[in-house]
Amino acid sequence: MCKALDFNRSSYYYKESDKKVDTELENAVIHEFNLSKRNFGTKKLRKQLRCKQNGHRAFRVSRRRIKNIMEKYSLVSKYTLKRKGKRKVVVNNDPIPNEVQRNFDDRKPLEVVVSDLTYINCAGRWHYLCLLLDLFDRKIIGSAVGRKKDAKLVRKAFYGVQTDLRRINIFHTDRGSEFKNQVVDEIVEAFGIKRSLSAKGKPIDNAVAESMYNIVKTEFAYGEVFADLDELELKWFDFVNWYNNVRIHGSLGYLTPAEYGLLHSQS
Repeated sequence: MCKALDFNRSSYYYKESDKKVDTELENAVIHEFNLSKRNFGTKKLRKQLRCKQNGHRAFRVSRRRIKNIMEKYSLVSKYTLKRKGKRKVVVNNDPIPNEVQRNFDDRKPLEVVVSDLTYINCAGRWHYLCLLLDLFDRKIIGSAVGRKKDAKLVRKAFYGVQTDLRRINIFHTDRGSEFKNQVVDEIVEAFGIKRSLSAKGKPIDNAVAESMYNIVKTEFAYGEVFADLDELELKWFDFVNWYNNVRIHGSLGYLTPAEYGLLHSQS
């Protein structure tokens, strides 16, 4: 019958036996995992279990068996959790050179505008902020907050600029995918703005924008609780006004962006 049905004879005669649980081994795995502060995976746990002395039993056990015990008791290494949180990052590989070359100081008004995006916790969810910063006086000339990190947020930031966009000479960013989009391309082409991109994997090429977001995280977002997007927008509008007109900057000789711009535009 087995031959006719193409069925393995050993499967026909197989009888499931009760699997014995090695409680001592399971307890040892749990103990060693907790001793590692939930960091060790199967490889290091096997090493630790084999080296046990001073009255403790040494276990010669496979990584597969340790893995099964870890799954049974939901023991997940921090490294595994961290890897699960990683996303594939899409970058802009367009052959656009770095026109700024880390020369951030002594720029003319609107000669170079830098930009980047960062995240802010709002009602327990990540919202995003895009700002446009003039290297001349470090003034925030445009910004936008929203629920998505995309090119539409960049366009919204441009729409908030209270000056003729044709005055901007260079628009410099990193190679984030949100800056590689038809929406952004149409803006720079329409207003004759030259594009400049940081080198791949070189955040220092956009150091002023990176530093600015450290200021935002510390001086604006830290300790704040935003109930919704409307409250976030309202408080951000107030912060921009304070930043441009009240906050002094060491890089500007301890003047505000408004004072620096007024002083040097007249000289």
